[in-house]
Amino acid sequence: MNKALFLRIVHRLSNEVPFFQQRRDARGRLGLSALQKSTAAIRLLAYGTALDSVDEYLRLGATTARSCLENFVEAIINLFGDEYLRRPTAEDLQRLLNIGEERGFPGMIGSIDCMHWEWKNCHTAWKGQYPQRYNVLERSPVFDDIIKGQAPKVNFFVNGREYHLA
Repeated sequence: MNKALFLRIVHRLSNEVPFFQQRRDARGRLGLSALQKSTAAIRLLAYGTALDSVDEYLRLGATTARSCLENFVEAIINLFGDEYLRRPTAEDLQRLLNIGEERGFPGMIGSIDCMHWEWKNCHTAWKGQYPQRYNVLERSPVFDDIIKGQAPKVNFFVNGREYHLA
């Protein structure tokens, strides 16, 4: 993830989600920042490690790390879900097909076509450590409409042959 995207996410979280707003504790000391909480959640998602793995790096225990992860996932769905977890329009699909063709992959809408590849750090492979609600990809309707035959029709060429498919 690039720095600008990460900081955009942290900024939205710290401004719109109370859990990510830095507070003072009973002794008046500042608690964890949105940067620390977000970093913990993203590291847990990216590396598929145990909750206490962020203790030395970010100085927070397993219970706090779990809370960061839970709040992060819920906040991402609430803040960005309408924009990034929505059904693709015909224009979206055509734009992705054009990008794929420019990059030498005609007929491919993106790396989502390679979801059959196992990602060893994927949180769905953590064998019950976390509830299924953390599988953000399962909330995506991309394949539901294709399976039901309701996806938008798009035009694309592969090896000189034109296709009009969902």
